[in-house]
Amino acid sequence: MVDVTKWPIFSLMGPQELASIRKACVFGSSANEAIYITNDDEVFVFGLNCSNCLGTGDSLSTIVPKKLDFLSGRKVVSLTYGSGPHILLATEDGELFAWGHNGYSQLGNGTTNQGVAPVLVSANLLNKKVTEVACGSHHSMALTDTGEVYAWGYNNCGQVGSGSTANQPTPRRVSSCLQNKVAVSIVCGQTSSLAVVDNGEVYGWGYNGNGQLGLGNNGNQLTPCRLVGLQGLCVQQIVSGYAHSMALTDEGLLYAWGANTYGQLGTGNKSNQLSPVQILTEKERIVEIASCHSTHTSAAKTQSGQVYMWGQCRGQSIVLPHLTHFACTDDVFACFASPSVMWRLLSVEHDDFLTVAQSLKKEFDNPETADLKFCVDGKYIYVHKAVLKIRCEHFRSMFQSHWNEDMKEVIEIDQFSYPVYRSFLEFLYTDSVELPPEDAIGLLDLATSYCENPLKRLCQHIIKRGIIVENAFSLLSAAVRYDAEVCTASMMLQPAACFA
Repeated sequence: MVDVTKWPIFSLMGPQELASIRKACVFGSSANEAIYITNDDEVFVFGLNCSNCLGTGDSLSTIVPKKLDFLSGRKVVSLTYGSGPHILLATEDGELFAWGHNGYSQLGNGTTNQGVAPVLVSANLLNKKVTEVACGSHHSMALTDTGEVYAWGYNNCGQVGSGSTANQPTPRRVSSCLQNKVAVSIVCGQTSSLAVVDNGEVYGWGYNGNGQLGLGNNGNQLTPCRLVGLQGLCVQQIVSGYAHSMALTDEGLLYAWGANTYGQLGTGNKSNQLSPVQILTEKERIVEIASCHSTHTSAAKTQSGQVYMWGQCRGQSIVLPHLTHFACTDDVFACFASPSVMWRLLSVEHDDFLTVAQSLKKEFDNPETADLKFCVDGKYIYVHKAVLKIRCEHFRSMFQSHWNEDMKEVIEIDQFSYPVYRSFLEFLYTDSVELPPEDAIGLLDLATSYCENPLKRLCQHIIKRGIIVENAFSLLSAAVRYDAEVCTASMMLQPAACFA
């Protein structure tokens, strides 16, 4: 479990308050502000309150945590901060809230007035579900559940990706060569932006004076451009520091590029790199990388749990990855980053209280602990052979020692789609499925093929429960192969559908 008291701002809190924290983030130019979410989904803030970044409705600092009543009960899924600071917060329902510094319209409300309290960002995002947010110094980005990227705010170097350098007062979809792409992750440097799409390609735009876009040159980019230096690689995670960037591939390889004044690229020197270069080449598989736009510090964690750090570390320039005694990359930023901010919204999981079921759910699709991965539609799903053998007769047979599949680390699946197969594997870990009825048809097909009767019954229930006039015909035609009961439910709606 991560100890938040490693960040000095949390050191005054008592044991009872600390035990209530589920997620936390330390931010600000001196790491003097903090926000945390409790187990009851209440949001608290405390600290210096520069530029009204605490969202309390006033400009007063506070050493005692204050509750943001407006956000109480909303489940926070993503949170990030800018240099002003300004704050972006996305909820489980897909709503986006912003407050704090707004000198460049980075709050997305069409004005440059300070945001003294959280306000819903709705312009151009109506009926959109935001799943991830990212901030540069004074610009903002949001990713939707359909893979669209929106950006707004300061745009002096093209970091909004609009094709110009005019500031963008409200969210605008980043299109150009991302128009027909499905983005799965976004990050920001101080004045640059990066996105990963679902096939593992990386696109960058904005300021490139230090090569932080990895394009092989140092010219600014006003619209997204693909990093050809990563061609042929499938990137799973990207991070950006103040002016450098790093990418982690599905094979656990680490690449870095951009500014290197403090050795933050880990190449052994202080020379900038205009294109991605591989580092930590002789180490074991990397499973996580860390950096953030307000620091020049880099960190990485290996499959066995070793944590390395490099770059600016408490004033020193560490030009090669240095092995630490830390258990997680977050500790590097608490103890050695300047300022000692958090590089992400930190999940404070109290593992001592996790049930077996909760622990299994937590480890699904976790590359750090998995010993097997399935490749479906070019994307990987990380699992554990022991769990599959315990939970599914199909896999018990497959992994018998004399079978060839038992020796494989990667198994290719081509008869089912990625969403369907992932839902099936997740069911083996959680006993639950969350799918629209249209997708449940494909999962029903899989459950039938694998003789998974509990999953088959669950799919039948999802399909029957989801039948409405609008989808009755499509569900009927798809379900007719598998289930007479589902067909009957669909047919009951057919007359109504005919007259709709």
